[in-house]
Amino acid sequence: MTNHTIWTLLLLCCSGICSGQQSTSSENWATLAQLTYDKAEDEYGEIYIPVFGDEIRALEGQRIVLEGFIIPFQGMFEPDKLILSSLPIASCFFCGGSGPETVAQIYLDESIRYTAKIVRVTGTLELNDSDVDELMYILKNSDIETL
Repeated sequence: MTNHTIWTLLLLCCSGICSGQQSTSSENWATLAQLTYDKAEDEYGEIYIPVFGDEIRALEGQRIVLEGFIIPFQGMFEPDKLILSSLPIASCFFCGGSGPETVAQIYLDESIRYTAKIVRVTGTLELNDSDVDELMYILKNSDIETL
């Protein structure tokens, strides 16, 4: 192999890596799972404040893809606002033993009907470490498709 061929192959490999390819849903959920917490106190006692590491912060403001299950709890599902769990309902944060890093709040551009099937959501990630009325991970301007 000539030096020219080696450099060409290296350039092609690097251009594929640096081309801004969108991460997969499982890669995004794995990154979001790297969350840590600081302990603090408020008038009700000890609270946990999410600490978003550099990898999570790198996703903020980006359009990302998350696949999962719609949580059908009353008051949490609206046609254009829903909660997405990376896990089936029996294992999700609200029903099982998983943590809050396994769910995301979704704001859709268009209304949908509830489905128990797995869905793929694409939206702009917003991180929340201060508003207790919303989840830590929020996808805005989102599109959804049933898989």
